[in-house]
Amino acid sequence: MEKTKKAALRPKDKKNLVRISAALAMFCAVFVADKIVSLQGVLGGKHGWLFPFALYAAVYLLIGYDVLYKAVRNICRGRVLDENFLMCVATLGAFTLAIYRGETGREIEGFDEACAVLLFYQVGEWFQSFATGRSRASIASLMDIRPDYANVKRGDAWEKADPNEVQAGEIIMVFPGEKVPLDGVIVAGATALDAKALTGESLPRDAAAGDQVISGCVNLSSQIEVRATKPFYDSTVSKILDLVENAAGQKSKAENFITKFAKYYTPAVVAAALILGIVPALITSDWATWLYRALAFLVVSCPCALVISIPLSFFAGLGAASKHGILVKGSNYLEKLHKADVFVFDKTGTLTKGNFTVTKITPADAREEILRLAAAAEQASDHPIARSIVAAYGKAADKGYTLTNIAGAGVEAVRGQDVILCGNETLLRQKGVAYVKEEEAGTVVYVARNGKFVGSLLIADQIKEEAAQVVGELNAMGCRTVMLTGDNAAVARSVARTIGVTDHKAQLLPQDKVEEVQKLLSAQNKNGALCFVGDGINDAPVLMRSDIGVAMGGVGSDAAIEAADVVLMQDDLRGLPLGKRVAKKTMRVVTQNIVFSLVVKAAVLVLSALGIANMWIAVFGDVGVAVLAILNAMRVNGRYDKKPRANGCAKV
Repeated sequence: MEKTKKAALRPKDKKNLVRISAALAMFCAVFVADKIVSLQGVLGGKHGWLFPFALYAAVYLLIGYDVLYKAVRNICRGRVLDENFLMCVATLGAFTLAIYRGETGREIEGFDEACAVLLFYQVGEWFQSFATGRSRASIASLMDIRPDYANVKRGDAWEKADPNEVQAGEIIMVFPGEKVPLDGVIVAGATALDAKALTGESLPRDAAAGDQVISGCVNLSSQIEVRATKPFYDSTVSKILDLVENAAGQKSKAENFITKFAKYYTPAVVAAALILGIVPALITSDWATWLYRALAFLVVSCPCALVISIPLSFFAGLGAASKHGILVKGSNYLEKLHKADVFVFDKTGTLTKGNFTVTKITPADAREEILRLAAAAEQASDHPIARSIVAAYGKAADKGYTLTNIAGAGVEAVRGQDVILCGNETLLRQKGVAYVKEEEAGTVVYVARNGKFVGSLLIADQIKEEAAQVVGELNAMGCRTVMLTGDNAAVARSVARTIGVTDHKAQLLPQDKVEEVQKLLSAQNKNGALCFVGDGINDAPVLMRSDIGVAMGGVGSDAAIEAADVVLMQDDLRGLPLGKRVAKKTMRVVTQNIVFSLVVKAAVLVLSALGIANMWIAVFGDVGVAVLAILNAMRVNGRYDKKPRANGCAKV
């Protein structure tokens, strides 16, 4: 909390707070004195207005010099009808009207209101800056992951270099307290790494020689030597920074609506104010009354509450999500996540851990031969199933085979006249090999040699502990949950039954998953959205085709950050319903602010035109509504629980 407060109260905010406080104190002193002794009568005579004018002008310049400057600067740049222009016209008009009333011998009215308008306008601006700083603090920790330098080995010496200058293959030294500058593999040393800024996880993880490390982590305990595996521009930290920096450019429909609304609304209300101030005055000759009404109308017409609070609400939502390790590429995806009513999951690595182990070999008396042949075929693959087979064999695999991967089916290994087939039922059927089907639930790998079936391996994958909880929570939200997998039907049924998804499809090739997602998109509610959740490694086509692509375990996965719209930096499915709750709260606050702002402004505009509301009420209609909307927007960046309540809904 302490860091957040310090980040929110930037030097500029502190300076403006002092200025606002000083101006408020001066205004209160002058205003109270004016009401008690009537400052207009201090000098007496026709020019008695000069004394209160001088006092109020000092307050006005102290609180509004920057507004006057911005208005003039924007006019010179061709941007006339903005809030600075409206504030200047309204307040300077009020000063002019007060001088006119004083010169004509009437009681002056307008100095205090003009100062109050600018004073409360600056209060609203300060609240906006404070709220933005508070929301930005949640994202600031991600921006802090950028490394400043790398200790790189050049020849026999170590030298500091810009991370952009380090090439893949070079050795870098990371001392305790420093950030890991590039992705790589530890070649010497052991330490504890803090990945909180990347994943939101508070507990450090141990790493030793042979372990992969990612850029942006902080080395906590001991110095390590790391061989860089990627240049900086292609590293995890670089991709995350690019994602965060560009998130604000992806605007939601609500933000685009407000931008277009303000574009036409502001000129319209300025024209309406001119008509209100001139036409009735020409008829009645009461210029003072109608100009005053027009100025009050102009004050309340400023669209600050909408143009400030709506983007701020989305920014707060993006900050709240990032604080929990959920990177959303823009407010448009936050808006879509709120609408998401169909969640499609890949199985391996998403609903399951991907920690495969060989649990059964059939026939048992041919165990060594089956493992030897399977290891020879799978030795070059990085797939978790292939690695589990090689690990189960535990010996050096036979060399000299030419390995050909057959997409969605398996591997063909050829060495002279010796041909090994290792894969699923599809592979053996394609090659015309008769086999004995394994009936137990699990991933089955069939092995054949030279056209004859040798045996099968049953490989089990562990379901993630939180999978059933997350699917249950999404079901409780009224969402449909679907699991797609390339595994056989028995495995799919077993996993689907365990975690409680509403539907599942098995034995799908990568292209089949795209077709299934396309079918679901065609059948979905037009007001809904389809969210696909995958591991980000081999699901890029489906991630890109869905309305919202969510990649699991984004740390270290290039494909995840590139293809997905939302990246769960932790390998934790609970970030999914949590992200939806953040999106839901964001959209609820956005709707509240739009309705509240428009209703109050419409009411005060009518009252101002009728002369019922004075400029003080107009100030509330503008600045008061803006402050309330900003304070409401700040609620988005509040506290969220990962664990749901008993009824399936977590506290938001």
